[in-house]
Amino acid sequence: MTELPSPVREFVEAVNAHDEDGFLNSFGRSGVVDDWGREFFGRQEIKTWSDKEFIGAEGTMEVQRVDLRENQVVVLAYWRSNHANGMSQFTFEVDGDLVSRMTIRGAH
Repeated sequence: MTELPSPVREFVEAVNAHDEDGFLNSFGRSGVVDDWGREFFGRQEIKTWSDKEFIGAEGTMEVQRVDLRENQVVVLAYWRSNHANGMSQFTFEVDGDLVSRMTIRGAH
Protein backbone atom coordinates (compact mmCIF):
# COMPACT_ATOMS: atom_id res chain seq x y z
CA MET A 1 0.00 0.00 0.00
CA THR A 2 1.19 3.50 -0.77
CA GLU A 3 1.92 5.51 2.34
CA LEU A 4 -0.32 8.45 3.17
CA PRO A 5 1.43 11.71 2.33
CA SER A 6 1.33 14.62 4.72
CA PRO A 7 -1.04 16.51 5.23
CA VAL A 8 -3.52 13.68 4.56
CA ARG A 9 -1.76 11.46 7.11
CA GLU A 10 -2.09 14.21 9.74
CA PHE A 11 -5.76 14.66 8.78
CA VAL A 12 -6.49 10.93 9.31
CA GLU A 13 -4.59 10.95 12.62
CA ALA A 14 -6.63 13.95 13.83
CA VAL A 15 -9.91 12.31 12.79
CA ASN A 16 -9.06 9.03 14.51
CA ALA A 17 -8.07 10.90 17.69
CA HIS A 18 -11.35 12.89 17.53
CA ASP A 19 -9.17 16.02 17.54
CA GLU A 20 -11.51 18.73 16.27
CA ASP A 21 -8.86 21.46 16.16
CA GLY A 22 -6.39 19.21 14.34
CA PHE A 23 -9.12 18.22 11.87
CA LEU A 24 -10.19 21.82 11.22
CA ASN A 25 -6.58 23.03 11.03
CA SER A 26 -5.94 20.49 8.26
CA PHE A 27 -7.96 22.66 5.91
CA GLY A 28 -6.84 25.86 4.27
CA ARG A 29 -8.82 29.05 4.85
CA SER A 30 -11.01 28.34 1.84
CA GLY A 31 -11.24 24.60 2.46
CA VAL A 32 -14.21 22.66 1.12
CA VAL A 33 -15.87 19.40 2.15
CA ASP A 34 -18.06 17.69 -0.46
CA ASP A 35 -20.05 14.99 1.33
CA TRP A 36 -21.98 13.15 -1.36
CA GLY A 37 -22.73 16.40 -3.21
CA ARG A 38 -23.42 18.55 -0.16
CA GLU A 39 -20.69 21.18 -0.06
CA PHE A 40 -19.44 22.97 3.04
CA PHE A 41 -17.17 25.99 2.57
CA GLY A 42 -14.73 27.40 5.12
CA ARG A 43 -13.96 26.53 8.70
CA GLN A 44 -17.37 27.37 10.22
CA GLU A 45 -19.46 25.39 7.72
CA ILE A 46 -17.06 22.46 7.92
CA LYS A 47 -17.21 22.57 11.73
CA THR A 48 -21.01 22.66 11.76
CA TRP A 49 -21.14 19.64 9.42
CA SER A 50 -18.42 17.82 11.35
CA ASP A 51 -20.05 18.37 14.74
CA LYS A 52 -22.93 16.17 13.60
CA GLU A 53 -21.47 13.83 10.98
CA PHE A 54 -17.70 13.52 11.36
CA ILE A 55 -15.71 14.37 14.51
CA GLY A 56 -18.86 14.83 16.61
CA ALA A 57 -20.08 11.42 15.46
CA GLU A 58 -16.86 9.87 16.85
CA GLY A 59 -15.83 8.82 13.37
CA THR A 60 -12.74 6.80 12.56
CA MET A 61 -11.08 6.00 9.26
CA GLU A 62 -9.45 2.59 8.76
CA VAL A 63 -7.34 3.15 5.65
CA GLN A 64 -7.44 0.25 3.19
CA ARG A 65 -5.77 1.72 0.11
CA VAL A 66 -4.07 4.93 -1.00
CA ASP A 67 -3.75 6.04 -4.63
CA LEU A 68 -1.73 9.09 -5.61
CA ARG A 69 -2.91 11.00 -8.66
CA GLU A 70 -1.67 14.25 -10.18
CA ASN A 71 -3.02 16.65 -7.57
CA GLN A 72 -5.10 14.24 -5.52
CA VAL A 73 -4.73 11.65 -2.80
CA VAL A 74 -7.50 9.04 -3.03
CA VAL A 75 -8.07 7.07 0.16
CA LEU A 76 -10.30 4.03 0.40
CA ALA A 77 -11.19 3.66 4.07
CA TYR A 78 -13.67 1.86 6.25
CA TRP A 79 -15.60 4.63 8.03
CA ARG A 80 -17.14 3.94 11.42
CA SER A 81 -19.19 6.50 13.34
CA ASN A 82 -22.41 7.11 15.23
CA HIS A 83 -23.80 8.69 12.05
CA ALA A 84 -22.83 6.35 9.19
CA ASN A 85 -20.67 3.28 8.56
CA GLY A 86 -19.14 1.59 5.57
CA MET A 87 -16.44 1.61 2.96
CA SER A 88 -15.96 5.10 1.54
CA GLN A 89 -13.70 6.88 -0.88
CA PHE A 90 -12.13 10.10 0.36
CA THR A 91 -10.50 12.22 -2.34
CA PHE A 92 -8.19 14.94 -1.07
CA GLU A 93 -6.87 17.90 -3.00
CA VAL A 94 -3.82 19.32 -1.29
CA ASP A 95 -2.36 22.81 -1.47
CA GLY A 96 1.06 22.88 0.19
CA ASP A 97 0.68 21.63 3.75
CA LEU A 98 -3.12 21.89 3.82
CA VAL A 99 -6.15 20.08 2.46
CA SER A 100 -8.01 22.38 0.09
CA ARG A 101 -10.86 19.97 -0.66
CA MET A 102 -12.12 16.62 0.63
CA THR A 103 -14.72 14.76 -1.40
CA ILE A 104 -16.53 11.78 0.13
CA ARG A 105 -18.24 9.14 -2.01
CA GLY A 106 -19.11 5.48 -1.79
CA ALA A 107 -16.37 3.00 -2.54
CA HIS A 108 -16.34 1.40 -5.97
